[in-house]
Amino acid sequence: MGSVRIRNETGKLFFDFKYQNTRCREQTTLDDTKANRNRLQKVMDKIDAEITLGQFNYADYFPNSAMVGKFEKIEINRRILSGEAKPTFKEFAAEWYEEMEVSWRNSYQLTVSSLLNGRIMDWFGEKEVNHITKADILKFRASLAKVKCKNGKSLSNEYINKYMKVFRMVINEAADRFDFTSPFRGIKPLKKPKSQINPFTLDEVNKMISNVRPDFKNYYTVRFFSAMRTGEIDGLKWKYVDFDRRQILVRESWVLQQTETTKTDGSTREIDMSQPVYDALKAQWEVTGGKFDYVFVNGAGNPLDKTNVSQRIWYPLLRYLDLPRRNPYQTRHTAATLWLASGESPEWIARQMGHSTTEMLFRVYSRYVPNLTRQDGSAFERLLANNGLVQKTGQETEKIDSTETVGITRATVKPLKPTMHQLGGDQ
Repeated sequence: MGSVRIRNETGKLFFDFKYQNTRCREQTTLDDTKANRNRLQKVMDKIDAEITLGQFNYADYFPNSAMVGKFEKIEINRRILSGEAKPTFKEFAAEWYEEMEVSWRNSYQLTVSSLLNGRIMDWFGEKEVNHITKADILKFRASLAKVKCKNGKSLSNEYINKYMKVFRMVINEAADRFDFTSPFRGIKPLKKPKSQINPFTLDEVNKMISNVRPDFKNYYTVRFFSAMRTGEIDGLKWKYVDFDRRQILVRESWVLQQTETTKTDGSTREIDMSQPVYDALKAQWEVTGGKFDYVFVNGAGNPLDKTNVSQRIWYPLLRYLDLPRRNPYQTRHTAATLWLASGESPEWIARQMGHSTTEMLFRVYSRYVPNLTRQDGSAFERLLANNGLVQKTGQETEKIDSTETVGITRATVKPLKPTMHQLGGDQ
């Protein structure tokens, strides 16, 4: 049985009772008077009766108490364990996030949390996980397509897919744990436009580097000729610059104003310095080497802020040179296309960029590389002619071994260009 007691420190009355084997003390603002004791004792008697009958709801009496959440969770777990109910999406998502966040980078934690606790939670939060249907999911996706951003545009398919990916991870895990069929089965990502890249030509690169503010010349030289991501170069520390081996060791990234591990396992890599990169880093050592941990820093000695640099240096420079507006990430694409155009091995390029295979090189960059692949069938024709299977035409056909891979068409034969290795020194 509960009782009404007085707190000596304040002289105020409080309830003292036991519920679900837990001692509960709930404070009041009433002074210790006979009238107040009688008033509270009537409430206490009612609470005791409801606890005995199994009808007590803690929130009815003490809605602002911290104990409400505790007992609600106990009740939910009881119902789940007994098979009476499954958790709501909100409840399970909170548990899932707590379990998973230790395996994510801080920036990804923020991304998942933002997506999960926004529109997803508004739509599915109070639904029990096993009651969410495929139709619910498709309606949610359709609602995302109708969302208007601040600029008046609708959410892109790529961004909608991000919402759906996070939701899919949660609901599929719930389906595994509570033994029901995931409603996400058969729902495919929305098609998104092929990534459009707009790399710089070598002439444009020279213009950029020649006209950029002197204190950023080294920075953009390294960006254009190393294919480093923004976070990777902004987070580059001197301890990861190996002048003896002429390598940049990509081990960390600067994201959301803090140092994180690299984006993927493949992103952890060694980049071979070409001569321009080597020279730029040597020059930068004279500025920040031995003084700061980071290679490129702002006036306060901290890593560069990408938004600040873009707005104050990058875009004004493009306007000054009357070059098409492009985001700074195009420096990475530029390095890839220059390497390919100069004849570097695709496998080597993939390693420099942190790609696990060469697939992306040929899928994304091939149209920017002259003569990377034949487009007129002339190689096959010459192979047949040289082996006597067809008659040669009046035009002289060069001798081709049947095992040779040829990358120039007969209409575009040009002298071989020096490779980036040759231009940039030893690897």
